[in-house]
Amino acid sequence: MINKLNDKIKKTNAPIVVGLDPMLNYLPKHLLDAGIKKHGESLEAVSDAIFEYNKAIVDATYDLIPAVKPQVAMYEQFGLPGLEAYKKTIDYCHEKDLVVIGDVKRGDIGSTSAAYATAHVGKVTVGGKTFRPFDEDFATVNPYLGSDGINPFVDVCKEEKRGLFILVKTSNPSSGEFQDKLIETEDGKKIPLYEYVGAMVDKWGADCMGDEFSYIGAVVGATYPEMGKVLRNIMPKSYILVPGYGAQGGKGVDLVNFFNKDGLGAIVNSSRGIIAAYTKDQYKDKGITEQNFADASRLAVIDMVEDISSALKNR
Repeated sequence: MINKLNDKIKKTNAPIVVGLDPMLNYLPKHLLDAGIKKHGESLEAVSDAIFEYNKAIVDATYDLIPAVKPQVAMYEQFGLPGLEAYKKTIDYCHEKDLVVIGDVKRGDIGSTSAAYATAHVGKVTVGGKTFRPFDEDFATVNPYLGSDGINPFVDVCKEEKRGLFILVKTSNPSSGEFQDKLIETEDGKKIPLYEYVGAMVDKWGADCMGDEFSYIGAVVGATYPEMGKVLRNIMPKSYILVPGYGAQGGKGVDLVNFFNKDGLGAIVNSSRGIIAAYTKDQYKDKGITEQNFADASRLAVIDMVEDISSALKNR
C-alpha cells in the first residue's frame, strides 16, 4: 500500500491528505435536517448527515488528492450509527480509489494489539468467508507500550501489505511533557525521547520495505519543523504524516524539512481547514454558502497544494 500512496502523490503532485473529522457543528443545516426528516432526532440522523457531508467533500476533491484520513473518535462519539458512517466513508473513498489512513491511534499489547490490527488493517475468517472489518489501508498507532504493542500491527501489515503511521512527535502543545524528555541511550548519549522513537520506527520499518519507502511511517507535527528536520534524517525510508497544518498554525514554509530532496517522503494533513472551509470569509467572498459547501473544500485543497508546492520549489 505504501507503493500506491507514493505513486498517487507523484501522480497528483499533491502530498496532502484530507482529514475527514466531522463535528456536529460542521454539518450544514440542510444535511442534518434531511437526516432528521428520515430518522427523527436521533444518532441515526447524524450518521446519515455525516456520510452525506463526507461524500460531497470526497466527490469535490478526489481527483486532486491521494488520500483521506478519517479520525475514528469523531464517529465513535455518535455510537454505533457513527461507526456505520465511518465504515461507509471508508468504503466510498475506496470506490474513488483513495488511500485511507484510519486515524485510530491504537496501542496495546499481545492479543489486544493483534485484535486492533485485525479490525483496522487485517481480516477475519468466519467459516468459509473472509471479511475486512474496517478495511483502512493505514492505521495510526501509539508506541508508548513498546514493541509488544507495535509488533502485532507490523505482522498484520506484512501479511496484508498495509501500513502504519506511528506517533513520534505530535503537534499538540503539551506533547513535550513526555516526548521531549531526554533519555540516555546504550552508548551514553542523551537524546529526546522522540528521537529514540524515530530510530525505533526506522528499525521496525527496515523489514517492511516497499519499492522506495517502508510500510512503517511516522507522525510528526507541522508545528515542530526543526524537529522534523532531525527526524527526516533518522527515518530516511519512512513516510512522515504531518498533522498541524492550517488550523493548528502550520504553513507550507514550515514543512520543507519533512520532505526528501525529491519532494517525496511526507504527506500533510488538513482537517477542518478543508472540510469546514465553507465557514471561512475567504471562500464566502467567492460565492460559497452552506448549500455548496463542498466547493469551498475543493478551493481549500487547491490553495493548500499551491502553498506546499511553492514552499518546496523555493526551499
